[in-house]
Amino acid sequence: MIPSSVIILIVVFILIALRQTLKLKLEIWQLMLLGALAVLVTGQISIDSAIESINPDVMLFLFGMFVIGYSLEASGYLSHITYKFFKQAKNMHALLFTIIFVMGLGSTILMNDTLAIIGTPAILLLSRKHRISAKPMLLALCFAVTVGSVMSPIGNPQNLLIAINGNVTNPFVTFLEHLFVPTIINLFLVYLLIIIFFKKQIYRWSLVHSQEPIKDRYLAVLSKISLYIILIMILLKIAFAIFDVNVEISLTSIALLSCLPILLLSARRFEIIKRIDWHTLIFFASMFVLMECVWESGFFQEMIQGMNITSIPLILGVSIVLSQFISNVPLVSLYLPLLLHAGAGEKEMMALAAGSTIAGNLSILGAASNVIVIQNAEKKGEKITFFDFIKIGIPLTIANAVIYMLFLERI
Repeated sequence: MIPSSVIILIVVFILIALRQTLKLKLEIWQLMLLGALAVLVTGQISIDSAIESINPDVMLFLFGMFVIGYSLEASGYLSHITYKFFKQAKNMHALLFTIIFVMGLGSTILMNDTLAIIGTPAILLLSRKHRISAKPMLLALCFAVTVGSVMSPIGNPQNLLIAINGNVTNPFVTFLEHLFVPTIINLFLVYLLIIIFFKKQIYRWSLVHSQEPIKDRYLAVLSKISLYIILIMILLKIAFAIFDVNVEISLTSIALLSCLPILLLSARRFEIIKRIDWHTLIFFASMFVLMECVWESGFFQEMIQGMNITSIPLILGVSIVLSQFISNVPLVSLYLPLLLHAGAGEKEMMALAAGSTIAGNLSILGAASNVIVIQNAEKKGEKITFFDFIKIGIPLTIANAVIYMLFLERI
C-alpha cells in the first residue's frame, strides 16, 4: 500500500507539472508549501521532526548567495560581468555555446546553485538587451550547471557528501579522472539539443553588445569584494583537500562570510534583505519537510531491497528516478551507506555522483538549481513549463546516463 505522504508528493508533482495547463494561479513554492502543510495537518510528521528536517546549512547558504545575487543585479555590476564574459559571442549560437560552457565549467568551482542564482538575471539581461527569446538560454543554464557540476566534489551538495563519506581518495583528482571527459561530451550534447529543439527561436543575426553603466558604485564595490571572498575561500577549500590539510571550510561559512561586506557596510542592507528570493527559501523549507515525511515512510527504501545495488547501470537508473521523488541529497544519504556496506569502489561512487546529479536534467524538481532559475525567471515574467523542461530533459538525461555508463564501465 502506498503511504499517504507518497501520494501527497505525487499530487504535488502532478500539480507542478500541470499548473500552466490547468491555469492554476499557484507558483511552485506555494504548491510545495501546501504539500508540507498537508503532511503536517494529517499528522504524518510531527512538528518537531518537521523543524529538524529543515537543513540549516542549505537555507543559510542560499540566503547568503541570494544577498550577493541581488546586490550584483541592483548595483549594475552583474551587467558589467555579463558584458565581459559574453561580448565575444557574435550571434545566438555562439551566445548559447558560451553560456553552456561558462556556466557549466563555473559550477565546478562556484557550485551549481550559486551559478543559478547569479546566472538567471544575467541571462534575462542578455535576452532583454538583444530582444531574443530567454527560454532556450534559461534551459541551457539549467542543464549546463547540472551537467558541469558532476565532475567536481564541490559542484553540488550530493557530490560533497560522496567526497566526504564515500571513502574517495583525493576527491578532486578522482572526480576529474572518472567524470571530466564524459561531462565535457555531455555539455556539447546540451548545446546540440537546445539548438535542435529551439531552431526556430535561435536566430543567426549579429549581436551587438554594449556595457551598461554601474547603477550604484559603492554597492558594486561591495558585491565585487563578496565575489572575491567566495573565490578565495573556495580555492582554499580545494587546496586544503588536495594537500590533506585538516581544516574544514563549509559552503555555508563561504556564503555567509561572503555576504557580510554587503550586510555590514551597505546602507541598502534592509532593502536587500527584503528583496531577496524568500519564496525559493520557503520552497526549500517545505521540500525538506515533505521529503523527510516520505523518507520516514520507508517506501522507496523497500523498493531498492533485493537489487544488485553495486551495478553501475542500476546506480545511475535508481539515482535518476528516485531523486525526482526524494531529492538527490536524501537519495545519496540513503544509497551511500548501502554501497559502502556492499564494498563498492570509486567507480560506483562516481556513478552515484553522476546519476544523482543528472537527475536534475529530467524534471524541474530533480535539482534545486532548476527551481532557483525557474522561480526567479517567473518573477520577471519569463515562464518555463514542466513540459518545456521535460521535452528536452528526458532525451538529454537518457543520453547523459548512457555516456557516463560507457565511460565508467570502460575505465
